[in-house]
Amino acid sequence: MRRGPLDAIRSVEAFVVSIPRDVPYLGPLRPGEGVNARGYIVRKGNRTIYPSRDMSVLVKVTGESGMVGWGETYGIVAPRAVTEIIDDVLGPVVLGRDPADAATIHEDLYDLMRVRGFWGGYYVDALAGVDIALWDLYGKRAGLPLSALLGGRRHETIPAYVSGLPKATLQERCDLAVEWTRKGFRGIKFAAAMSDDGVAREMAALREAVGPGIDLMVDLHWKYGAAGAIRLIRRLEAHDLYFAEAPCAPEDLEGQARVAAAIGTPLALGEELRTVFEYRPRFEAHAMSIIQPEMGHTGVTEFHRIGAMAHAFHVDTIPHATIGCGIFMAASLQAASTLQRLPYHEYQHSIFDRNLALARGDMACAQGFYTVPTGAGIGVEPADSVFDHVVR
Repeated sequence: MRRGPLDAIRSVEAFVVSIPRDVPYLGPLRPGEGVNARGYIVRKGNRTIYPSRDMSVLVKVTGESGMVGWGETYGIVAPRAVTEIIDDVLGPVVLGRDPADAATIHEDLYDLMRVRGFWGGYYVDALAGVDIALWDLYGKRAGLPLSALLGGRRHETIPAYVSGLPKATLQERCDLAVEWTRKGFRGIKFAAAMSDDGVAREMAALREAVGPGIDLMVDLHWKYGAAGAIRLIRRLEAHDLYFAEAPCAPEDLEGQARVAAAIGTPLALGEELRTVFEYRPRFEAHAMSIIQPEMGHTGVTEFHRIGAMAHAFHVDTIPHATIGCGIFMAASLQAASTLQRLPYHEYQHSIFDRNLALARGDMACAQGFYTVPTGAGIGVEPADSVFDHVVR
């Protein structure tokens, strides 16, 4: 006989969070860039839109007991698209379900719209936020951290690489890189979209500044065709490049595989991918040596499945970290702590450090390492101050 719900879901709520920042994500505005009437910036370096504020979507799932599970999802652009999907479609369907069935519920919600072509984008982002909240509630009811629910924690701390050097000039970016190494961080990634003096010159200058023994990475922001990416990466390899990220358009699987086969540096892919179904052909094509799942896109269920598939293909996982207020970061650290092949986790210092004040828990990042939260569920909850930034 099937058991009754552990704590049947009573309500599902979604909130848009908008947090002001002094310097836009990726750094100061470049010539020709400006903030439009909706608060967005189109970066000329990669033709991609970003918010001028830190935007995110929080998800609150409440059980019949009154206990709450928290989730968060990618809400950088058009966050109301995500909240509408949660309010109108996903939330009503999960009422009365048992949060202990989180993975099964994920499959059921995914199936709702797959035949209409919505196996990605805003729909799966919305699903990710609900999924994290369900796992959080499940863990709290069980009195166990998410890592235990996923099979067991291997890492209490995780090496963190510094992501982005948001300064206006190359010299300032080099100085900032040196500053981070003095704080104990051994990995630094720079953004090709902001390399006004040329990517190869930036790489050479950074290597000269930080010296040997520091892992330098580059995010190519999908700017290149395969041939151009191969040529550039080979030049960067002369300066001991640790990995090259996102060289070709996300849909150019053939180009990604060509690049991976032609370079000596590990290729990293996957921040924009949401499911094992998107990752699988890239594993089979040997299109990368490192995967970068983003918890805000995948949710816990898909993150865990993607990690297991990476293990089967002997591929490292270095999770991506994006704009948020700490909830999906906690879930990402918890889930990542269960993986064997985990050289680093991305550290968005311009977001994470400031927004720690908006989260309750023992999650931290210092001296080159994340501290994985230890509490039940994801181990972190939004502080009351988060709701001062909710868009009404």
